[in-house]
Amino acid sequence: MKLLNKTAIITGASRGIGYGLAAKFLAEGANVAICGTNAASLTAAKEALLEAAPGARVYAQVVNVSREADCISFVENTVKEFGALDILVNNAGITKDTLTLRMKETDFDAVIDINLKGTFLMSKAAVKFIMKNPAGGNIINMSSVVGQSGNAGQVNYAASKAGIIGITKSMAKEFASRNIRVNAIAPGFVKTDMTDSLSDEIKAGVLANIPLKRFAEVSDIANAAVFLACEDAGYITGQVLSVNGGLLI
Repeated sequence: MKLLNKTAIITGASRGIGYGLAAKFLAEGANVAICGTNAASLTAAKEALLEAAPGARVYAQVVNVSREADCISFVENTVKEFGALDILVNNAGITKDTLTLRMKETDFDAVIDINLKGTFLMSKAAVKFIMKNPAGGNIINMSSVVGQSGNAGQVNYAASKAGIIGITKSMAKEFASRNIRVNAIAPGFVKTDMTDSLSDEIKAGVLANIPLKRFAEVSDIANAAVFLACEDAGYITGQVLSVNGGLLI
């Protein structure tokens, strides 16, 4: 088990990639704290995680990561529950897609607040506890291939994910002296409920541009996160790990 007795916070973990990350971290021996904005979905996720990993320890809390008080409360309660904090995975994110000329200011602000400011606020709250560990720890930020390449109809989302890369590199330089590594993962198209709902025509168009000719499985992203969080990646910080099947090379 690569994360045995480590404690990890994973934001936005009631479904999709975040849920897959939580399940993988539990399988690798970590204690896991998850958050989301929907209480019912979060409770269901916690129950499913515990059913799949009997004896594991999971803490769940309703959190809006764009609110500093929520972030501080979540981190402090996690430390009270498990005694320490080793790993933060900033996964929470939303989309509000439309072309620039049609995009409302409120839609731009909402995506920036959750995706970008939320990453900053959670990191600020968590690092105060992670730096207390003599062995250091990790922050892993979920960016996107869209943050590297841009995408029509996603100005707000692309800006947030590009900003996360900037946050990652800056914090890596700030926290290295405390042996805290900060890296980002930039997924391409991942097989989730969102991509499953795409038309066959759109899927075919996307797959035509992916050299490996498939969407990522959630497990592909989870495996990358475990790698960055464990000692196998002990000399890696400030980097963006692209998990995109060759979509952007």
